[in-house]
Amino acid sequence: MNFEPMNFVHNLSYMGVGMLGIFIVMGVIIGAVYGLGKLLGKK
Repeated sequence: MNFEPMNFVHNLSYMGVGMLGIFIVMGVIIGAVYGLGKLLGKK
């Protein structure tokens, strides 16, 4: 088993895209909850 640090550096872009996707999905969910709260909330 060989440890090659450059493999980690090459995989940073994939990890970045994954984290960006997670934040986008979280933002959509938060926006939907906020929007439903405004739409259906008590007045």
